[in-house]
Amino acid sequence: MNDQMPKSPDQQPNDPVERLADLRHEFGEHGGVNMSIAASTTFTVLEAGTMPEIFEGNLGPHEGGCYLYGRHFNPTVFVLGRQLAAMEGAEAGYCASSGLGAIAAALLGCLEQGDHVVASDTLYGGTWSMLAKFLPAKCGMTTTFVDITDHDAVTEAMNERTKVVYTESLTNPTLRVPNLPVLAKIAHHHDAQLIVDNTFAPLAITPIEHGADIVVHSLTKFINGASDFIAGTVVGRGTFIGSLMDLHTGPLMLLGPTMDPQVAHSISLRLPHLPIRMIEHARRAQEFAHRLTAVGVKTVYPGLEDHPDHEIFHQIGRPEYGFGGLLTIDTGTTELAEKLMEDLQNVEGFGFMAVSLGYFDTLMSCSASSTSSEMDEHSLSKAGVTPGLIRMSIGLTGSLEQRWDQFERSLKRCGLISD
Repeated sequence: MNDQMPKSPDQQPNDPVERLADLRHEFGEHGGVNMSIAASTTFTVLEAGTMPEIFEGNLGPHEGGCYLYGRHFNPTVFVLGRQLAAMEGAEAGYCASSGLGAIAAALLGCLEQGDHVVASDTLYGGTWSMLAKFLPAKCGMTTTFVDITDHDAVTEAMNERTKVVYTESLTNPTLRVPNLPVLAKIAHHHDAQLIVDNTFAPLAITPIEHGADIVVHSLTKFINGASDFIAGTVVGRGTFIGSLMDLHTGPLMLLGPTMDPQVAHSISLRLPHLPIRMIEHARRAQEFAHRLTAVGVKTVYPGLEDHPDHEIFHQIGRPEYGFGGLLTIDTGTTELAEKLMEDLQNVEGFGFMAVSLGYFDTLMSCSASSTSSEMDEHSLSKAGVTPGLIRMSIGLTGSLEQRWDQFERSLKRCGLISD
């Protein structure tokens, strides 16, 4: 396995796909075109004096290729982290056993007891709960939730203990697009770091190019693409990623959200076709959004010109990957949302009622009662997550016309559009 040092950011290509291609020099120990799986839980050293150097943090994968223990660095997981860092234009990256594990590690790597976070009021429910409930109760870290598109509100919420501004590149589930360059300026002016969850928009948005310090992903979603592995990643500066693996204070090392090397190997094999998948997800979502709007269904999709952040996405996005593979429709009530989803799944075979996203088939859920259900009613209302909101991750299977015909028939049967 080739552990060549990654290029510095100023040496890397500007395109994420080109950066990934530059790293396609990893190969198996016997010359295989795919990297090997380092399935060992522990690693040997040739000289006894090397081990104390590793424990003291003086030696590691970047300082001589030394590995210690599977909960620390693993060669296969290390390569996947480098690939994802290259994709995002970061110096370094490492992976975790889940998206929330990655998010928790990133936050704890930036925060001390008593520190403060300014966060978007529209987030994945698990992230919201971590910031609103878990970290205050367990760690004495507090969060102020604001409309992340209201820059005055973000600025007013900052204080002397604010160490992190936290947002998603596309908010879950309302699909707002934060102005990342402005948020980065606000954060850096107050000596805070901008953390961006880019799960919804891999390749389409590259937050580090717009001032973000740290990017996290739930790899479970689009990057993996098959809904068969739970995984996450953190990318950022090399010193920061190294601190997460510190043997004394590193949250990735000490809390143990360890990625299995066989999972890392499988996800790595899916990165080369991620661009093809993202383009098709976005193409279909864009077409469905136009057709839904044309028949009078209340639809939110960043690719629609009437979306409030359409121009911002144009400014910070990469047009060749479209506007993402997610859209929402609002049926008005929970009952009607459930009726439509049941018809789409059980009558038409259009997709599946399931949480998560980025699968090759369409996944749909009523956000207020599923992936945002950790939020209280006031927070849901403030975030604009209505009871009848259906989040759809548009899949790739079948033809576009076949899937639209199914969608249209269900909409008619449920009374959302007329014959």
